Amino acid sequence: MKLVRKTIFWLHLGIGLLAGVLVLMMSVTGVLMAFERQIVEKADGFHITATGNPLGPEAHLDGLRTAKQPPSSLGFERDATRPVVYQFGKEKAVFSDPYTGKSLGNGNTAVRGFFKFILSWHRWLGREGASQATGKAIIGIGNLMFLFLLVTGVFLWFPKRWTRSGVKAITLLQKRLKGRARDWNWHNVFGFWAAIPLLVIVISGTVISQPWATTLVFHLAGETPPVQGERKKPAPFTLPESLAGLDAAFATVKSSNPDWQSIQLQLPFAKTATFIVADSHRGRPDLRRTITVDLATSGIVKSEGFDDLGPGRQTRTWIRWLHTGEAGGLPGQTIAGLAATASAVLVWTGFALSFRRFFKKRRAAA
Repeated sequence: MKLVRKTIFWLHLGIGLLAGVLVLMMSVTGVLMAFERQIVEKADGFHITATGNPLGPEAHLDGLRTAKQPPSSLGFERDATRPVVYQFGKEKAVFSDPYTGKSLGNGNTAVRGFFKFILSWHRWLGREGASQATGKAIIGIGNLMFLFLLVTGVFLWFPKRWTRSGVKAITLLQKRLKGRARDWNWHNVFGFWAAIPLLVIVISGTVISQPWATTLVFHLAGETPPVQGERKKPAPFTLPESLAGLDAAFATVKSSNPDWQSIQLQLPFAKTATFIVADSHRGRPDLRRTITVDLATSGIVKSEGFDDLGPGRQTRTWIRWLHTGEAGGLPGQTIAGLAATASAVLVWTGFALSFRRFFKKRRAAA
């Protein structure tokens, strides 16, 4: 057992030194993005005053007839102080007053650009274009190394003797310690309290970054994994001459979902229109439905919710929101942010302990 523990220790130390900088980068960027949505909404600074009844999708889209390219979706919020969102793919968003249709601009582009820059490092190591695949592969390898460090770290954390003082030393911060003793204490304590949320974050990150992991999730759920290929860009389209029926369809969706918090109209549309309805914040996929409405009759022709998905798709969808903590709302985001902070401390203290092990001894011997 002593040999096994010693072997795992040196593997833990070696891989930690090899992947430390990459793990630190993922941790810091993860901390910065923990409350991205709330920060962006605050930075946008929209102050909308309710003046009568809000406009429907027909009026909002009619004002875009002179636009070179219509949006890919049109988003409405139940909150009367929130603007209507014209989403142009993932790259651009334009906002308007829900009561007048007046454009409110693109929000705080500086803050949005900052988070876009941070996300590019978190996902692709700052690479763009064709080299994103290389950056994603490196991040994926680093994520697997981090998973190995967490598993071996949990094993090494277990004390040789379960005494009160021994357990206290690895579960509670000791303020009076300095130097190596302090780093050892911090490394154990932060690792202990952050182990479970970090395992959730890293395992979900592995599924997100590794196609084989996604395939494994579907197989474990007893479902055939979908064929993975390149996403096709939507073909350009122009708004139809008549938008009649959209407002009535929108009213049907609202009346059939009395607890709705946000509704997103998908474009393009023809004889039917597709709406994505959310009854809660975006981290709850189980409270979302996709509803298709006939524009001629205002009747619902199709309604699909989370329960209609297979077990593999359900699991994969949850994994996306577990990774950011948004599945648990603001408390979940807070836990994810604290866990990412703890992982940065683990890297720092791990480097400090290694430095003292390899360099301090040499200086003492000299």
